[in-house]
Amino acid sequence: MTDSTEFPQSIHLVEDDPIVRRGSEQALRLAGFQVRSHPDAESLLETVAQGVHPAVVVSDVRLPGRDGLALLRELVTLDRELPVILVTGHGDVTMAVGAMRDGAYDFIEKPFPSERLVDQVRRALERRRLYWENRRLRERLADPLEQLLIGQNPAILGLRSTIAAVAPVGVDVLVNGETGTGKEVVARALHTASGRKGHFVALNCGALPETVFEAEVFGAEAGAYTGAAKRRIGKIEYADGGTLFLDEIESMPLALQVKLLRVLQDRSVERLGGNQAFPVDVRVVAASKADLKAESDAKRFRADLYHRLNVVTLDLPPLRERKDDVPLLMGHFLSEAASRFGRPVPAWSAGDLARWQAYDWPGNVRELKNVAERFCLGLPEGMPRLAEEAAQPASLATQVDRAERRIIEAALRDTGGQVTRAAEQLGLPRKTLYDKLTRHGIDPENFRQG
Repeated sequence: MTDSTEFPQSIHLVEDDPIVRRGSEQALRLAGFQVRSHPDAESLLETVAQGVHPAVVVSDVRLPGRDGLALLRELVTLDRELPVILVTGHGDVTMAVGAMRDGAYDFIEKPFPSERLVDQVRRALERRRLYWENRRLRERLADPLEQLLIGQNPAILGLRSTIAAVAPVGVDVLVNGETGTGKEVVARALHTASGRKGHFVALNCGALPETVFEAEVFGAEAGAYTGAAKRRIGKIEYADGGTLFLDEIESMPLALQVKLLRVLQDRSVERLGGNQAFPVDVRVVAASKADLKAESDAKRFRADLYHRLNVVTLDLPPLRERKDDVPLLMGHFLSEAASRFGRPVPAWSAGDLARWQAYDWPGNVRELKNVAERFCLGLPEGMPRLAEEAAQPASLATQVDRAERRIIEAALRDTGGQVTRAAEQLGLPRKTLYDKLTRHGIDPENFRQG
């Protein structure tokens, strides 16, 4: 049931009592949801068998024929991402908690106000949308370029198109972008799409002392300098048949820029202390966070080298100019982090997404990746509060609310998201804790491990 290419929209309601069914249906419709009602589990399963994909299922536990728990088990086998909310009687709370361990999204105890039903369905629908978007992302990443350059912003789409066009040609490329925008990622994408069989060799020009720069880049013969006991193969020669990535090229010493220009023109390299030039088949991708045209005008960068590199230029947009890609990037980095740390992929709330998209990301994609890793580990994100949160001192009630939320989240973290154990630790009845979870918008699933 997970092969739907369009996000499902309808809420499916399973309730055998016609009065309760009509009331719940009306409340959901008034809240703007599309609703389909069923008097029993068999009716819903028949609809699903016909290819209908529910967005959320709300089902009473006690039903004629197949009960809500049996329906839950069958739906979970069909689609593990489908949120199923169970409606229980007063004596069924323990059973409902067990059902949540079996895959239920949440439960609502009768009698319930319509506002609670609407709120639970809205939260479940948001969870469903996030899962769906993550799955669509994984499907799109079948393309190697999309695996490296994630995003659907027009600037990223144009960048992928340009890379696909110039990669096989072998022309040298200049990549411009702020720190953290992914200049090395673009260089690797060019190398991957080029089909070149040699190495991808990365060198940060700003990290090498000038005293060793020439030997490191161009190589050196034995005895070329004090301590050179044997021949050294430089980065250019090692990248023969592949790609040489020169990051922060604006910091390359002026004297060595002349030698690099000669390599680019002649496609040959001469080792330090040697007399023979060796031909090299190397593609150079240079990256700069500075404006090289302005640097060359100011005589801090050689104009002839700038013009030699400036054949194909790729400009990377900062993340603040493509915030529509934040959900895709966050989903990708959370999946990576969860795999690396051996944890489940945490879901985020609409509030989390609003906070991330309101932030300007001065560290760009690199900073977002770090935030994703901290979020996966349940650690503070290290981001500033939203402007509306910081604009004025919080009232006493707000401060108490925030403190209560932090305490509850700490208990859930300690218990691995087990609400029953967290309630015992906090000295609260389970029902009271569930009410507080709903009020604070806390999802226990975010704290569950494995």
